[in-house]
Parts: sequence; structure tokens; C-alpha cells
Amino acid sequence: RMRRPPIGMIAILPSRQDCTATECSWPGASGRQKHDGTLIDSMGVDPKLYFSSIERVLGPVSLRDLNDYDHVTDSGILGQILEENGFSDKGEPIASVKALFMEGLNSHIEDMGSFPVIDGAVQFVERIQRSTDISIAIATGCWRESALLKLQTSGFNIEGIPLATSDDSTSRVEIMRSALQMTGSDAGEVTYFGDAEWDKRACQDLGWNFVAVGPRLGGIESFSSVQL
Repeated sequence: RMRRPPIGMIAILPSRQDCTATECSWPGASGRQKHDGTLIDSMGVDPKLYFSSIERVLGPVSLRDLNDYDHVTDSGILGQILEENGFSDKGEPIASVKALFMEGLNSHIEDMGSFPVIDGAVQFVERIQRSTDISIAIATGCWRESALLKLQTSGFNIEGIPLATSDDSTSRVEIMRSALQMTGSDAGEVTYFGDAEWDKRACQDLGWNFVAVGPRLGGIESFSSVQL
């Protein structure tokens, strides 16, 4: 019923590579393949586990449409649900929801295997890691523990890649800003790959270039043909 925050990717580009909010001038950036999400397609399972964990811990609670939450991140959504449903003690419910959610994710992966990866995403990340011109970071509205689980079990080697998550802030803009700061790079161009409207809005707030991924925003649907 609700769509959860995706995992987004920041690429810090040399100025010769110019990406705008709707398209990227990298050669071949128009490859197509039907997947949702930015790096991993977990949207068929992740939201159900997240909200069922909330309801199992909190009981029946009133929920908003996803776009109506102030911060569309794991910590932001849950914090607002707790606030609006009169929970004064937030620490214990948050810990319980996270634990139950992680239990569900682990069980799903054990039973069904890892989540599908967006076409070419693993190889694209590896190419950026090898590049001497481009820095990379990952920003996500997911909790750190769940992001690491999904990325690592899906074949991403993220050793050495800065990762900013919903544990760092409830605000997507602040999460993305933190990811950039973690790279330690002084970049003239920052490009963010994301698949949701809130990614695009955050990039507008930050003054970053945005490359849409997936059909929701009419973006690229495969990283295989994106050239560095």
C-alpha cells in the first residue's frame, strides 16, 4: 500500500560530464529494462515487512499517504507515526520495530534468496570504484542495518563506499548531504541517481544534478550502457 525509501547513489563527476535533472549526457544512458528502485528491487517485499512490523509492535495506528509524511525515510515515517498516535516513549517501540523488520528481511532472504538487482547496477558501481575521476557514495532512507543486508546479499561490494542512512538523520536532504561529506571530495558536479519524486525534490533543494532510474520518472532502466 505504501512505497518505501529506495537506495540512492551519488556520483561526483568531473565537469566534462554534464547531467541534468531529467537526462544524462553519458553515452548510451537510455538502455531499458523493467525494474523499480535505484540499485535493488525490493519494493514487492520491503514495504509489507516494514508496515506489518509497525502494526505488530504498535497495534492499529492511523497512517498517512506516503507522500504526506514530512520525511520519507524509515526513521522519519516511524517517528511521525509514533508522534501522531500519541506514543511518548519512542525508544523502545523504534528498537522493537527495527528488530522485527530485520527478522522479516533475514527470513525472506533465507527462504527466497537475495533481492533482484537493477540491470547492470553492480558492474556500474564497480566501474566507478575503479575510476580515478569519480567519487561515489550511497545515500538511503533505509536504516543502515537493512541497507547493508540488502546490498551485500545482492552482490554489491561496498567496502570503502561511504554510506549515509536513516540512522544518520530523518531528513533525506541531510542524509544525502552527509553522504557527500563522507567522500571528502571537492566536486564541481554532483549527480544523484534515484527513482522517486522525493529524490528529485531533494536534489533540487541541494542544487545537485539528478538522473532518474526506472519507469516511475521515465528514467534509465539499465546501468549496462551507461558509460563513464
